[in-house]
Amino acid sequence: MRGGMGNMQNMMKQMQKMQKKMAEAQEELGQQKIEGTAGGGMVTVIVTGHKEVVDVQIKPEAVDPDDIEMLQDLVLAATNDALKKVEELTNNTMGQFTKGMNLPF
Repeated sequence: MRGGMGNMQNMMKQMQKMQKKMAEAQEELGQQKIEGTAGGGMVTVIVTGHKEVVDVQIKPEAVDPDDIEMLQDLVLAATNDALKKVEELTNNTMGQFTKGMNLPF
């Protein structure tokens, strides 16, 4: 059974390298700003790659005192749009690490 230990050490090194790359990718994701919009751009929500809402922009024409519900729906839709894009970005970014590995994320 020669070379068994060397293989283990090699694998550990590979794992550590991969973990470092994953951490860097996570870090980069956090710095990304992803924009979700609704109502043809009347409401814009900006989130980071870590799913933190950092900005909400509402155009004056989206504000109708008689129809607050529409505005709420637009904010919801824009937020969900942004989060969906983050999800896709995360899958694309982190997916390269999990291909062929069954890691629960």
